[in-house]
Amino acid sequence: MKAMGCDPSLDPRVARLIDANLDRAREGLRVVEDWCRFGLDRKDLVVTLKDWRQRLGRLHHDRYKQARSTSTDTAAGLEHPAQLDRHSPRRVVAANCGRVQEALRVLEEYARGMDPALAGEAGAIRYGLYDLEVTCLEATAGSNRRRRLEDCRLCLITSPSDRLSATVSAALRSGVEMVQYRAKSGSDLERLQEARTLAELCHQHGALFIVNDRIDLALAVDADGVHLGQDDLPTDVARRLIGAERLLGRSTHSLDQVRKANVEACDYLGLGPVNTTTVKPDRDAIGSELVAKAVQESERPIFAIGGITSANIDQLLEVGCRRVAVIGAIMGSDNPDAACAELLHRLTPLA
Repeated sequence: MKAMGCDPSLDPRVARLIDANLDRAREGLRVVEDWCRFGLDRKDLVVTLKDWRQRLGRLHHDRYKQARSTSTDTAAGLEHPAQLDRHSPRRVVAANCGRVQEALRVLEEYARGMDPALAGEAGAIRYGLYDLEVTCLEATAGSNRRRRLEDCRLCLITSPSDRLSATVSAALRSGVEMVQYRAKSGSDLERLQEARTLAELCHQHGALFIVNDRIDLALAVDADGVHLGQDDLPTDVARRLIGAERLLGRSTHSLDQVRKANVEACDYLGLGPVNTTTVKPDRDAIGSELVAKAVQESERPIFAIGGITSANIDQLLEVGCRRVAVIGAIMGSDNPDAACAELLHRLTPLA
């Protein structure tokens, strides 16, 4: 039985199929578009997705809509358990990109002989979406990392230790939100294995994992980012290597360096040493007053670093610094759980 008002020369079954897949494709594109607009603030992606929706809309002719018959659709309202497992924007985006790609493929196949313009647009958009999906998912991962970075108060920087994994595990259990793997010696194979172990620990605890200096190592273990010193690769070169989705930290030791990093593609800054340290004995302490000025000026999160412990952290708290990076206070502690808990307690502002 033909649907009322449908073009008599058009197989109503094919018309219904095309109508349904045009709806699926346009709806899925809108889901992705809204995330790019409100979640990522990516105007470039929004413009492309909106254009694709409009192009499909212009080809969604009345003859397809008139064949619509949801009351007789045996699969209407049919759901799959996988639909209940979309608990993050990333999964929603991936699922809807897949949905659009499938719908466009159906349109290509069934419209090729009867509506070449629709088949051509479906093919062009499908191939374009393959690339846009990768860009969108990478941007989503980067957005998630930067959101987590904003919540970070305490960064643990590792030092060589026979109890490296145990100490980092204890710190993560106590609430450390970011771990920076720092190893200046040892073979690449040894450092790769240590980095893999720590990356997995951080993943299990929902903490960010950063690799110091070594971009190759950071990429090899799929780290959340890399931290570079003043004598390491320039920011623009490093950013090209790690991509837009990973975090890039930069060590700074003066206000001029902070100001320079603020106009570069850095995500956060380490500033110090606040106190004289054994790690950098040849570098003068900058003191808490410079930290205060940097925190006020900086557009990036700043982690004060250098000989910071629960015994001297008040000097930073008093000037409004609420982010610190420590090495010895945790790595050198006989009770890293308690050391972390105490630092986090001090860094947490009173409600």
